[in-house]
Amino acid sequence: MHHSQILGPVVALVAWSLVMWVWMYATRIPAMQKAKLVLDPTIPPGELMSGLPANVRWKADNYNHLMEQPTIFYAIALTLAMIGQGDGLNATIAWAFVVLRVIHSLVQVTVNNIMVRFSIFVLSTLCVVALTLHAAMAIF
Repeated sequence: MHHSQILGPVVALVAWSLVMWVWMYATRIPAMQKAKLVLDPTIPPGELMSGLPANVRWKADNYNHLMEQPTIFYAIALTLAMIGQGDGLNATIAWAFVVLRVIHSLVQVTVNNIMVRFSIFVLSTLCVVALTLHAAMAIF
C-alpha cells in the first residue's frame, strides 16, 4: 500500500511528543515526591508546580508547546497527504519542521535559552507557512 511521504514526519512528531511525555513524568513525579507537594485541586496548576525546580518545569512547558504549534502542522500535513501533495519538497519541509521541533525541545529542557528557542520557533513556523502556501496553491 502506498502512503504519502509526509505521514512519516507526522508519526515521528507524535512519537517525539510521547518521548517528552515520558521524560516529563520521569522527572516530575520524583520532584513532586521530594518536594512533598500536596495535590490540592483548589490550587491552580501553575501555582502547585511552582515549587518544583525550573529544569523539571521546563519539560512540562515543552510538552505543552508540543500540543500547541504542532497541531496546525498536523492539520496541514494531513491535508497535503489527502490531496496527493505530501511527497517530495513538502515531505522534506515537514521533516525540517520535525527536526526543528526536536531541537527546540532539547534546548528548552536543557538550557532553556529563550532567544535560541524563539529563533528555532520562527524557523519551524516558516516551515508551516510554506506547507500552508503549497496546500493553498494546490486547493485554490
